[in-house]
Amino acid sequence: MAGAVIALVIANYFSEQAFDRGMLDDAYALSANVQAGERGIELLLTPREVATVLFDQIDKVYFSVQRLDGTIISGNKELKAPLPGEGSRYRFSDIDYQGQVLRAVVLDHDAEPDLHMPYRVIVAQTTLSRAALVQRLLFYAMAPQVLLLALLAVWLWHGIRRDLRPLGELQRALDTRDVRDLSPVAVAQTSKELQRLGDAVNALFDRLRYSVRAQREFVGNVAHELRTPLAGIRALAEYGLAQHDTEVWREQLTRVSERQARASHLIDQLLALALADEARTDLQRTPVALDALAEQTVLRHLARADARGVDLGARGLDDSVTVLANEALVEGILDNLIDNALRYGGHTITVELAGRTLSVIDDGPGIPLEAQRDLMQRWAQGPAGQKMGQGAGLGLSIVARYAELLGAELRLDAAEPTGLRVSVSFGDDAQVP
Repeated sequence: MAGAVIALVIANYFSEQAFDRGMLDDAYALSANVQAGERGIELLLTPREVATVLFDQIDKVYFSVQRLDGTIISGNKELKAPLPGEGSRYRFSDIDYQGQVLRAVVLDHDAEPDLHMPYRVIVAQTTLSRAALVQRLLFYAMAPQVLLLALLAVWLWHGIRRDLRPLGELQRALDTRDVRDLSPVAVAQTSKELQRLGDAVNALFDRLRYSVRAQREFVGNVAHELRTPLAGIRALAEYGLAQHDTEVWREQLTRVSERQARASHLIDQLLALALADEARTDLQRTPVALDALAEQTVLRHLARADARGVDLGARGLDDSVTVLANEALVEGILDNLIDNALRYGGHTITVELAGRTLSVIDDGPGIPLEAQRDLMQRWAQGPAGQKMGQGAGLGLSIVARYAELLGAELRLDAAEPTGLRVSVSFGDDAQVP
């Protein structure tokens, strides 16, 4: 539409120039017939000849041949128009003559050898032809534009309705969906924008489904695993209350304390798994000094190792090793590996740091190769754990999950001459720049 308006303005400008040039040619034609006669300067054309020279089928043409002092030589006496400026021979202007708006040109002629004085010619005409031409230009310029705009509006209306129809279907599908249904929604591949919206909605559903599943699993795990120790604690307490011997009370309280410690440890492990699931979507990595962290962890477990008669030590901590990781997760890996070694290992446990690899080595019975994969799953226990009745089968599962979140490699190997070596290796992407 703007282009059509610009084209119309340009076309009108050049058409006005063409009309003005034709009117100037008429003025020159009249001046060519002005000569000196017996009565001075006079126009040699008869009125019929003048009408022939200035003939126009639509517009009415007026003329005047005047001396420079304004005295009339021929033509309309009252016809006046602005004079040309200094250095210019002619001038176009719009004038009001007898209640009509006319377009006029004033052409000045200087004195010539065969004329005794200069003169000027004024030619003016109505603007009916110009207005008709502008109207035709306007019609032929705007009619196609209006038609194209109408076609474009119809096309856009149908196109937008067609493209938005899947969006309405998506809205209806979401409105009627059950709150427990977090499965992906079907998205019509009609446009990139709608596809991106559908992908974003499905990605949100996926995150929510994972979070809800983790919450349900956590609640189910807690309800399932705490039922037994809590029932045992209650049974021990009721039995102790029914007795009157202080020795029996002491024995029952000791067992209650042990059961409580086991339940507390189980809750810590379940919370660790829940936090690991939550950290999957928001894990912050910072430089972690493995040597310092391993030393602090070993010192924290020394008292418990001494109480069990286990020699807990470390090697390879002299060299400073820093990796990009999450300190809480690395600490959780070491805590669970040392805890498992204290429960099921032998009499010697060593925490070893070699490059970017952390290892916990014990001299216990080890884990058969065919059972290693199963022990990575939740609630899976080896023969030693089932025999001793300790733990809940979550330790290695937590370690495996933490290693996965950190992008580290977890390996279980046989130690020499006997026992188990569990190693966590941080890759090149964990190297501190």
